[in-house]
Amino acid sequence: MTVKRLLYWKPNQESAINSHTVNKISECVKAFNGVKERAWKTDLRYYRSILPDQSNPARHALGLYFMGNPNKYYLIISKQNIVVEADPSILTILDKLHTYFSTIVLYFEGVDYKLGDFQMKLVKVLTRYNYLRGILMEIEYMPISSIEITKPIMEEFIEIWQQVVSTKALPGEFIGTQPNFAKYGLSAGYTWQHTAVQYVDAFEELMHSAGL
Repeated sequence: MTVKRLLYWKPNQESAINSHTVNKISECVKAFNGVKERAWKTDLRYYRSILPDQSNPARHALGLYFMGNPNKYYLIISKQNIVVEADPSILTILDKLHTYFSTIVLYFEGVDYKLGDFQMKLVKVLTRYNYLRGILMEIEYMPISSIEITKPIMEEFIEIWQQVVSTKALPGEFIGTQPNFAKYGLSAGYTWQHTAVQYVDAFEELMHSAGL
C-alpha cells in the first residue's frame, strides 16, 4: 500500500469554483511534468436510519468505494469515529433490510497524473445534477506505506506544488490538514481505510466552507 494526502481547494472570499479554475490547475499539473494517465470516478453515499431512535442520534453513515480497490466498500460514521471496510455485498444487504435510506450526495471524477514516485489525482466534486461544488487534489507517494516516514517527503512535495499553483495567481489555494487517524483506531501503516477517512473529512470541510 502507498501513502496518500488529500488537499481541497478553498476559493478566496466572493470567488466561485468553476471549470476555468479546474483547467488552470490541470495546466499546473502538466507544468509540474505530470504525465496524464487514466480517468476515474466514484460517489459518496449518505445512509440514514429509516427507523427513528432518539437515544442514538448518530444513526447515519457515509459510504464510498474506490476504483483502485473495487472489492471493498467503506462506511464511515465520523461522529463516532468508526470506519468499516466491508464486502460490496453490504449494499445489497442494507437495501434488503429496509432500515436505511440511501442517496448519492456527491460524485468524485478525476484524472490521474504520474510524476516519478508520485501520482496526483485532480478531482472534481460534483452534485447529482453535475454542478461543480469543489476541487480536490489527491497526492500519492508509492514506494512506502509508513505515514511517519513519508511525512517530510509529502510536506516537501506539497510545498513545491503550492509554489507551482501560485504562479497562476488563481483565486484560492489548496488546503490540507491530515485527519487524526488514531481516533479511528487506524495504525501508522497506510490503508484504504485511511483514504476513506480523508475523503469524508474533505467532504465535511467542503460542507463547512462552500455551504454544500
